[in-house]
Amino acid sequence: MIMENKDLSLLPASYLTDGAALSDPAGPYADESRLFQGIPGIECTKGGTYYAVFYTGMKTEEAGNFLLLYKSRDPHDFGKAIMAVLPPAPEFVRCYDPCLWIDPSGRLNLFWAQSYGLYDGRMGVWRAVCDDPDADMPVFSPPKRIANGIMMNKPIVTRGGTWLLPCSIWKSSDSELNRLPDERYSNVYRSLDGGSTFELIGHSDYPNRLIDEHMIYERGDGSLVMLIRASDGIGMAESYDGGVTWRGERNSGLGGPCSRFCVRRLKSGRLLLVNHYRFTGRNNLTAMLSEEDGKSWIGGLLIDGRQNVSYPDVCESPDGMINIIYDRERYKDKEILLARVTEDDILEGRLTGGKSELSIIVSKAYGRNGDL
Repeated sequence: MIMENKDLSLLPASYLTDGAALSDPAGPYADESRLFQGIPGIECTKGGTYYAVFYTGMKTEEAGNFLLLYKSRDPHDFGKAIMAVLPPAPEFVRCYDPCLWIDPSGRLNLFWAQSYGLYDGRMGVWRAVCDDPDADMPVFSPPKRIANGIMMNKPIVTRGGTWLLPCSIWKSSDSELNRLPDERYSNVYRSLDGGSTFELIGHSDYPNRLIDEHMIYERGDGSLVMLIRASDGIGMAESYDGGVTWRGERNSGLGGPCSRFCVRRLKSGRLLLVNHYRFTGRNNLTAMLSEEDGKSWIGGLLIDGRQNVSYPDVCESPDGMINIIYDRERYKDKEILLARVTEDDILEGRLTGGKSELSIIVSKAYGRNGDL
């Protein structure tokens, strides 16, 4: 029966946009009902519209998980979800690990993974596109499967216009359902035509990677750096041919409790790193900057020092703020939080501006495990 149903994960998800259904406290989508939530993403359009996404549903990470998407003009009030992305066969399939990304054309891309059960060895990266994310009622294209694996971290666009997507088939988990030994790496997919087509071009195999969750950035000389979640912190590799081959796999020295981090090139040209610093677990989420393409890091703003804060994602907004979203206590307090800071805040290690703020609640759920 399992082998007969495993390809249900290849069917497209559906969208639920009925506001009454999404907010019904007796249904599975409302704040009052959700039993856990986490793994958020964030983006902001040039017009100043904010989007946030995370996944939830069921008692834990399992078949039936779905995404919730939020939209707001005010980062202090995301209100209620505007859309849920629902798995095609919820008794067998889950939607999870979402990612939001504004591409060079200004379109909002929503990516997520689908799997038969918790982890089927193949998964799949799905993509939906909103051409006008500033519209009152945003409309997304039908879901399209673009890759094997999982991609929860944003793509990059090189100075030559190539899109590079960090998709992975994790080293940590194997499955008899689908065995893809030639793809079980920190992979790189490429698009040369602005997202019309995608192709797998290369990978890194850092020895201590587990749940890879890798990210890529481009250096000033055009070479690429890949940072990789690993059992010993964060691994790294380099590419000098546009991501086709990767070499020099080694520990980056950045540290971390084997958890998702975020590295992004800012509009100023600096690199931003959000990672756990001087940690005793998933705590001390801290933002730092680099003016040397990651050779050294300066500043250090503590975003949240509490336990069980994790999985940061970042975007810059037209008001000049750096927006850092993350989750806290996925099963207990069930909070999705936002920090809005500036580069000066990070360099000074404290909030220096009137707009800067920490621990803004994006979403908080109140369901109790055992209610389902």
